[in-house]
Amino acid sequence: MGSSVLYAVLLLTGLSVILDQQGIMKSGISNAEVEPNSQLQSVTFDDVQGVDEAKQELEEVVQFLKEPSKFTEVGGKLPKGILLYGPPGTGKTYLARAIAGEAGVPFFQMSGSEFDELYVGVGAKRVRELFAAAKKRAPCIVFIDEIDAVGSKRSSKDQSYMRQTLNQLLVELDGFSSNEGVIFIAATNTPESLDKALVRPGRFDRHIPVSLPDVRGRTKILQRHTNTIALNPTVNLNTIARGTPGFSGADLANLVNHAAINASKNSRKAVAMEDLEWAKDRIIMGAERKSAVVTEAAKKLTAYHEGGHTLVAMYTPGAMALHKVTVIPRGNALGLTVQIPDGDNSNYTKRELLAMIDISMGGRAAEEMIFGRDEITTGASSDLEHATSVARQMILTYGMSDKVGLVAHRPDDFEKLGPETKSLIENEIKLLLEDSYARAMNLLTVHKDELHRLAVALVEHETLDSDEIKIVVKGGEIHHDN
Repeated sequence: MGSSVLYAVLLLTGLSVILDQQGIMKSGISNAEVEPNSQLQSVTFDDVQGVDEAKQELEEVVQFLKEPSKFTEVGGKLPKGILLYGPPGTGKTYLARAIAGEAGVPFFQMSGSEFDELYVGVGAKRVRELFAAAKKRAPCIVFIDEIDAVGSKRSSKDQSYMRQTLNQLLVELDGFSSNEGVIFIAATNTPESLDKALVRPGRFDRHIPVSLPDVRGRTKILQRHTNTIALNPTVNLNTIARGTPGFSGADLANLVNHAAINASKNSRKAVAMEDLEWAKDRIIMGAERKSAVVTEAAKKLTAYHEGGHTLVAMYTPGAMALHKVTVIPRGNALGLTVQIPDGDNSNYTKRELLAMIDISMGGRAAEEMIFGRDEITTGASSDLEHATSVARQMILTYGMSDKVGLVAHRPDDFEKLGPETKSLIENEIKLLLEDSYARAMNLLTVHKDELHRLAVALVEHETLDSDEIKIVVKGGEIHHDN
């Protein structure tokens, strides 16, 4: 009897594997799954802030979905596919939902990874069923998130099922007319990884960047997210927006949520400015490690290290403005010096890049000057890593070395360079870092008394903002309530 049961189990297992491989038991998507997403709360363009340029590009899509005859009368055709690309958290999915909400049409949403499966032919079948369902519900919007999961560049090393899925997607995009009222929108963080056949004219041929918001955009996003919470009338959202360069819409939503939680924890009825500042510092600097045991000697050394960064940042031309300095352990660091640019900056001068390197060197220079060369610590490891990275980019990418010249070398191609060129580049990087260290050491030597005053204040107060730093270095005293 035991042998019979074993044979039966093996037989059924083998039969199920054969049926799965043939696609008999494995279907693509059941009819119940190919249904538009039901949104409990409709999203419109008013809900999407900080991406005004992208919204303007997509307004004509809404008009087409509302009045398709207006475009067909004069022979105009909208693109079949729209590709939204940009950093994570900038609102690409929200934009696609807003188009559907504005036009009042069904909204199909899938992720690129949902098409992929180990079984050959399943991904292609899912593509066919999605397109068929979209045509039946036209006019509608089909949104494919993270399309790079299925539409990345093809290679001879790819598995056959991966190539079949992408090939089927390409065929289906060619198989329907743009006048049918089906708009395909895809989103990706890495547009350069997509196959050229997918982004050529006639398929996903309109590419719309969804970039990080500027100061005005961040203010609007903060206003949108604070509409649903109790906000103290004294809160200035523009100040928070200016202090959060590089934050995406998702980061700002997270900031507001952290602030609301902190206000509730402190038994406040409304979110105050200090809650928003606390949330901003928590995201930028990391959470405080209050349980960390720090000796007075270690605290003093950290105070001089961070004081070195701070003074170099204060007196170096081209440096970003200081925000705060702290000797409280946050994240993996024992202390932090935080700078925030005055505005949104995507382009840096050589002087600004050199200032970044000098500031990174300020911590190690302060340790050596105060405690001696044999007492320097491992605390400058991340500083040296950052300084080396900036110096390498200046030499390899930005052509800011007279000896190396106006040549851009990609990091992937560095190993292909000749030994003489490699040696020249490494020597230039080393020289750049050594000159920076010497400048930081000279600056701190000139301002040694200010470094002592700043370190004493950091040991006493632990955290200083930009105004308090200016008071301390001039010899003044500050008084904290707690």
